[in-house]
Amino acid sequence: MLTKLVLIVLGSILVNNFVLTRFLGICPFLGVSTSIENSLSMGAATTFVMTLSAAAAWMIQAYILTPFGLPFLQSIIFILVIASLVQLVEMFILKTSPALHRALGIYLPLITTNCAILGLALLVVIKGYSLVESAVFAVGAGLGFTLALVIMAGIRQELRFADVPKPLQGFGIALIIAGLMSLAFMGFTGLITV
Repeated sequence: MLTKLVLIVLGSILVNNFVLTRFLGICPFLGVSTSIENSLSMGAATTFVMTLSAAAAWMIQAYILTPFGLPFLQSIIFILVIASLVQLVEMFILKTSPALHRALGIYLPLITTNCAILGLALLVVIKGYSLVESAVFAVGAGLGFTLALVIMAGIRQELRFADVPKPLQGFGIALIIAGLMSLAFMGFTGLITV
């Protein structure tokens, strides 16, 4: 069991990275990865919401949608759950730590529209994970998302000192780097099969 959980985490970080191999969460990946600090904040918030969403999606699927024959409502219910969880997390952080709320700023509402979180909730059901496996998968997916953000931010910070041709400056070079990173992460394909 422990071996399977470790493989799920490593697989979701490297082999099936949500940003670089599944191409989910590209908007925050390109928009937030301008500094390492922003990337770490967005990654931590997204990992937390992913973990809560995976657990909630598993419970809703297991105890409501499947028993009552309502799987066709899955996407709508999961979107509502994710939006509600983000709002609850935002209110909790605002009440308990206004400084952290100010630091995260726009990142919390951005998580609501992050397709990687909905993709995670749907994958938990498709893969047939247990509650523990779902939570572990979510943590690994969040860590993989954070890793991709931090690597991209590090490269973009170094590019400030590079002689990038004028037409490629900004998002042009960011898209080229994202493509190269994606190719590099696809090299992990077949490393872990779960």
